[in-house]
Amino acid sequence: MSAIHKRLYVGLKREFKVLAKIFGESLPPEYPYDVPGASRNIKATDFDERVDVLPVADPNIFSMSQRLTLAQTGLQLAMSNPQMHNLYMAFRKMYEALGIKDIDRILPPPAPNAPKDPSLEHIDALGGKPFQAFPGQDHRAHVTAHLNFMSTNMVRNNPAVMASLQKNILEHISLMAQEQVQLEFREQMQQLQILAQQAAQNPQAQQQVQQITQQIEARKAVLIAEMTEDFMKEEKKITSQFDHDPLLKLKSREVDLRAMENERKQQEMSKKLEIDQAKLVQNRDINEDKLEQNEELAELRADTSIEKQEMANDNRLTLARMKPKTNGSSR
Repeated sequence: MSAIHKRLYVGLKREFKVLAKIFGESLPPEYPYDVPGASRNIKATDFDERVDVLPVADPNIFSMSQRLTLAQTGLQLAMSNPQMHNLYMAFRKMYEALGIKDIDRILPPPAPNAPKDPSLEHIDALGGKPFQAFPGQDHRAHVTAHLNFMSTNMVRNNPAVMASLQKNILEHISLMAQEQVQLEFREQMQQLQILAQQAAQNPQAQQQVQQITQQIEARKAVLIAEMTEDFMKEEKKITSQFDHDPLLKLKSREVDLRAMENERKQQEMSKKLEIDQAKLVQNRDINEDKLEQNEELAELRADTSIEKQEMANDNRLTLARMKPKTNGSSR
């Protein structure tokens, strides 16, 4: 079936190319046609050599069961490590393979990311949900709120929450530096837009674009370094209050060891997933080879059967010719 499916795909592809060539050569410059509720027209240039007309299909997938198997395997891999995968797309692929309509009613798309206040970001951090910084926010207020929240016992003993908050703080620092650069280099950025349009034809304009870009990036790096230093000082003030407590040090050591153990398990899981995926690919290749071998054997058996049948027919004809003819019985 796989060989037949691929040959049908190739044949349909060639037929589409022939039709597109005929349309490009025989159509007038514009060809009007009607559709329900409107009138349309098509141009001969729509079928020139710039456009390829191809069948929308995957020649490697020839049955619904195979499509379901691939979608189910992808979903299992995504569920095994949801942090590295897009679970929504994995489930959607599964519903599409099942041929279910109105998927959005069953599986509503995730809401787009929107700016949140620091309290909601803290809730997301505790729940292990992603959150990010956006331009135009009060970045310093967010950083201060995160630092204060990081000083609580619950957060200090949770490395995952600490990491997500620190990540968000660095995002705010980057946006603060970007907004500060936009204020300081307002005229240069306006000039940069004009030079960018001329850079394709004017090498001197291209050099000026590079120089201005380097100046902006250098200033941004300096601002990020200064802001990061301020953040580290503030964080040190908060954490220094607990450096002299031996119980907290012991608890911190336990948390670090637990984090190292979790990281080791994560690496083992990733390696196991890579091995499982390699096995799936190998099994798929083996199955395809078996299918091709079965097809070749079937063709060989069919040819052998035909040859045997022809030989048997030839033998019958030979025996019939060699058999003596009788003139009839005498009374």
